[in-house]
Amino acid sequence: MDIIQLLPDSVANQIAAGEVIQRPASVVKELVENAIDAGATHIQVLVCDAGKSSIQVIDDGCGMSDTDARLSFERHATSKIRQAVDLFSLHTMGFRGEALASIAAVAQVTLQTRTKDDEVGTRIRIDGSQFVEQEIVSCPVGSNFLIENLFFNIPARRKFLKSNATEMNNIMQAFERIVLVYPQIAFTLHSNGQEVINLRAANFHQRIIDVFGKRINQQLLSVEADTTVCKISGFVGKPESAKKKGAHQFFFVNGRYMKHPYFHKAVLTAFDRLVPSGEQVSYFINFTVNPEDIDVNIHPVKTEIKFENEQVIWQILMAAVRDAVGKFSEVTSLDFDTEGKPDIPVFNSQPESNIRVPHIDYNPSYNPFAEQKKAKQNNYSSSQRSAKGWEELYGDTLSLNKGIEQTGSFNQDNPFGQDNSFKQDVVAPTDTLMGEITDDTTVLQHSARYIMLSQSSGVLMIDQHRASVRVLYDQYMKTLNDRTAHSQKVLFPEVVEFPPSYAASLDEILAELRLLGFDITNLGGGSYSIAGIPSGLGGLDAVALVSDLVTEAYEHGVGATGQIHSILAQGLAERAAIPYGEILDAQAMRHLLQQLSQCDTQRYTPDGKKIVAFLGDEEVERLFNC
Repeated sequence: MDIIQLLPDSVANQIAAGEVIQRPASVVKELVENAIDAGATHIQVLVCDAGKSSIQVIDDGCGMSDTDARLSFERHATSKIRQAVDLFSLHTMGFRGEALASIAAVAQVTLQTRTKDDEVGTRIRIDGSQFVEQEIVSCPVGSNFLIENLFFNIPARRKFLKSNATEMNNIMQAFERIVLVYPQIAFTLHSNGQEVINLRAANFHQRIIDVFGKRINQQLLSVEADTTVCKISGFVGKPESAKKKGAHQFFFVNGRYMKHPYFHKAVLTAFDRLVPSGEQVSYFINFTVNPEDIDVNIHPVKTEIKFENEQVIWQILMAAVRDAVGKFSEVTSLDFDTEGKPDIPVFNSQPESNIRVPHIDYNPSYNPFAEQKKAKQNNYSSSQRSAKGWEELYGDTLSLNKGIEQTGSFNQDNPFGQDNSFKQDVVAPTDTLMGEITDDTTVLQHSARYIMLSQSSGVLMIDQHRASVRVLYDQYMKTLNDRTAHSQKVLFPEVVEFPPSYAASLDEILAELRLLGFDITNLGGGSYSIAGIPSGLGGLDAVALVSDLVTEAYEHGVGATGQIHSILAQGLAERAAIPYGEILDAQAMRHLLQQLSQCDTQRYTPDGKKIVAFLGDEEVERLFNC
């Protein structure tokens, strides 16, 4: 019995949609790229509920005839290529002919389109790959795609979509990757009827500023390289603009966004020793290469691209970035103009007869090693003479050691007294990390980094910065949950700016920051005034603090309220915690340990880093028995 059969087109389209259409952002990407290929000069994107309810893309491109409009939803139907050899000489964003068929398989699609040669247009409606209707309508030149109820016929896929804020962030990222590389096209983006981004046609430099804000203009260095292999143009950030998170990093090749870790390493290599470890700079770099020298047909998402001359381009890119940074870092040239300067006499190796030349006397037979040997012999003889009666000099210390051996304790307040009993009940670290911390507890600081606490079976070493992060994190989380924050006013309000791409998540993040004690007011145009910060954070840069916290929350993708709380609390705790290198007195160390002992989690920071390490007696003895 034959069991192999061809799948229906509707099923095949849904399978293809699993690779091409992963979330609402994928729909936006495919439709906007089609609009660009159609020669549009203005593209509008309108989404509702982060694309879950509807996505509408309107362009003023060439449009489609009624036949092409109907055929465009068939699998592998495309106007971009004609034969296999065309795959190795692509000049368009799309070429597979799968996008519209995949979208129509998992959504309800309505298309209105008209060419400039036609007096009327065509309206087509398709639900889940099922053709519903086609009729003649009056519409402007171009195409108008309306995608409604994405994944309505695949409940499992729809259930796994993230929150509206997260999905909107994904849409913004896909939108940014397209608008940056096509600055000559005007774009607008609306979310739930509210305008989020409005970008006029401009050059590449101005488009970067329009997307990421005016502040980035002061951080960019121009990169240029024109060779027979490729042409490289764009911008990189200055070394001082490097940061651990929030760096904007984009590679484009022939008008297409790509991810390329190998080329990313070339940029980092160019900044070697100029940027602190763990920090990165922003970059916006365009590659123009012969289409026959790259392979785009690797993955349906088309962000992975293979280069024929990859190593050569790596060298060109690194050299171009180094040249840009080198020009920026040029030192001031030496000034050899001596007019009006003091006259410095030239050294004359032949002194005049009336000048007395200094004379140095020395003993050529002097041997410093002989003196050192004699001194060692004298010291040795002296030590032999004083060997007797040494117990009298260290009698008190010996009695102290005997007391420690008998009681296993040490009294810091009265080290040489009669009572050597330890005033703290110390338990093994397997029960609790530390016993009760009192004013008499002996604590020591090592390398201005670790706090050492004696235990009955060894020594606890506590990382002071991480312990402080753990304590402050719990306090901030309690503040957010109880809404009991206290704010302190700044002397002069400061202004912080955020790029338009943050708009979808900004209100939700700033609302949580206000619960932490930040006094932030919207000034319009992406600018916000900071009039107050949480109590106890005096001395920190308010603008940098707010900017970093918002960036971290945005990059993680705001979701549930608890998730935002955790991101903000951890970011604020890391910046307000006791830094490495700060000398702590005994009282401050005891206070920190008391606070840590009250935390539900004492061993690890919120991001999983170890706070406490235990050095047992056996390990200590092993160190001295080598």
